Order: sequence, then C-alpha cells, then structure tokens
Amino acid sequence: MTGMNNTTGRAVADVAHIRQSVRDILTTPIGSRAMRRDYGSLIPELIDQPMNPATRLRVMSASVSALVRWEPRIRVASVRLAVDAKGNAVVDIEGDRIDGPRPESLGPVSVALRG
Repeated sequence: MTGMNNTTGRAVADVAHIRQSVRDILTTPIGSRAMRRDYGSLIPELIDQPMNPATRLRVMSASVSALVRWEPRIRVASVRLAVDAKGNAVVDIEGDRIDGPRPESLGPVSVALRG
C-alpha cells in the first residue's frame, strides 16, 4: 500500500507506511476525527495520569487494542513502555507485517507520547 508521508508530502510505502500508520493510530485521540470518530487510541487520555503500574498496563493495552482494530497489516508481538526521569514516555512496538506472502518483521517502532 502506498500513502503520503505526513511530514514531506512525498509517497511512502511498505514498512515505512505501516510505521507511520502505527504512530498516527496511537497518537490520535478517539473522537478527534470528523468522519471517523472511533479512530485512534485511548493513549492520549492516559498521558497525564500518574505513571504507576496500572497506568503502564493501560497504555500497553490501549496500544494493542488500537493496533488490532486499525492496522490489519500487522500482528503485534510485544509492547514496552519506557518512561525517563523527566516523565517522557515512549511506546516500543515489535511485530510482524502479515499482509504479504509471508510474515516479515517490522523491527521496533517507537512512538513518543506527548501530553
């Protein structure tokens, strides 16, 4: 599938398009798209919550749920959440691309979470 790079406007395809899609899905608040109110993830609602074990689990769960629903080209293998001392959070996703003749690794996809 070919799409458009959301920064440069140039064509983007294959794994680069999937990585961009993953970032878009996880950082889009549910209810913010005019014609697709259910598109996105719950992560933006969780960003300013205390980063305790329950919130960490909710962020990881919201990541998997959104990707299963909105990105059929991948199968999520693992999700990790890293938070530094300043409170900056990054979700690291590993998975396989499953829309081709055989599964292939996406490699790590890192999504910075901002409040």
